[in-house]
Amino acid sequence: MNRLSIYILALGVFLTATSELVVAGILHVIAEDLNISIALAGQLITAYSLAFAIGTPIVVSLTSRMGRRKVLLGSLAVFILGCLASFGSSEISVFMVSRIILGVSAGVYLVVVFGAVAKLVPAEKLGSAIGTIVLGFSSAMILGVPIGIAITNWWSWQAIFIILGLFSLLITFVIFRLLPEIEGDAPVPFGQQFKVLGSLIIVSGLFLTFFRESGNSILFTYLTPFIQDVLHVKASNISIIMLVFGIFGAIGSRLGGYGVDRWGAARVITLSIIVHVAALALLPFFIESLVISLVLIALMVFSMFVTGPAIQTYFIQQAPLSSNLVLSLNTSIIHLGLAVGAGAGGVMANATSTVFYHPWMASIIVALGLAAAFVSFRMGKKIQSYRPE
Repeated sequence: MNRLSIYILALGVFLTATSELVVAGILHVIAEDLNISIALAGQLITAYSLAFAIGTPIVVSLTSRMGRRKVLLGSLAVFILGCLASFGSSEISVFMVSRIILGVSAGVYLVVVFGAVAKLVPAEKLGSAIGTIVLGFSSAMILGVPIGIAITNWWSWQAIFIILGLFSLLITFVIFRLLPEIEGDAPVPFGQQFKVLGSLIIVSGLFLTFFRESGNSILFTYLTPFIQDVLHVKASNISIIMLVFGIFGAIGSRLGGYGVDRWGAARVITLSIIVHVAALALLPFFIESLVISLVLIALMVFSMFVTGPAIQTYFIQQAPLSSNLVLSLNTSIIHLGLAVGAGAGGVMANATSTVFYHPWMASIIVALGLAAAFVSFRMGKKIQSYRPE
């Protein structure tokens, strides 16, 4: 029962994540159809990210004591409304509002899923379960975005959202019938929940997320130009290469969850980020070899997705009474890091007129995340050593 429930929840993550990621792949089509500039169309992504980052912690905190199934059903209901608004969008203002609705509802669904999974599975299986949920997100990159582009070519970009809405309606029904009632968080006073933000363990863990996502975004935002301009790969081969990278990411998320259950979150985070930093640092040295360069990027993607389930599990373990709050803040930090990294990458590209140096800049930033992780782990060990047996 629990395993099937987790797969259903992961499928919901796939649908909500697709609504986020697919817009970047069809941005030029949206701009042309709505008769707006690419720059204005790009603000659709910004609106989604800001709504996700700001709205999610607020809604999650306000609903923390409610049953998890109710919150999941409610967030999916709002998500479906957002899909319908997107489907009916004929001007940018309506579509912008729909992106805000989708951003908040998708963020709440993702965070509550992580918290619900922690209560559905035994502690020794938490890493694998979180890995399955992360797989739902990575699958949106592998399948959701290409399928969305294909639907746009066959019908229209609006059709993507009516299809997402219909499948989300089906998932809502299955969750209603299948998922057991899951209690909300313990009735911990709101102010006391926020005291967790005074914990150096949590704060340094959030810095880990910020630096890691910023570093990832520095390269990933400009990965296509890097592959084309620096590695000299033809544009027609980019989609196949990105698909292969996505598969590596999916494998990484599964192995990351398994590794957490077997060796612990801290070890998985440490090892995967070391590999991540090394792959980024070595990449510019091997641009003359296309095979080695692509292997290093694939290794970077793999290690990046290995880290994902470990970080989510680590926060749940370190703040069990405030896990929903911390996880929602973590998702906000993710989007903030993505935005900062993309901006920093743009500044560097303008300053150097190339994306050749982006991997080195990314490796330095991700290494700062590793340093933040060491601070968090060290503080955690100190606190454990002070606890009486």
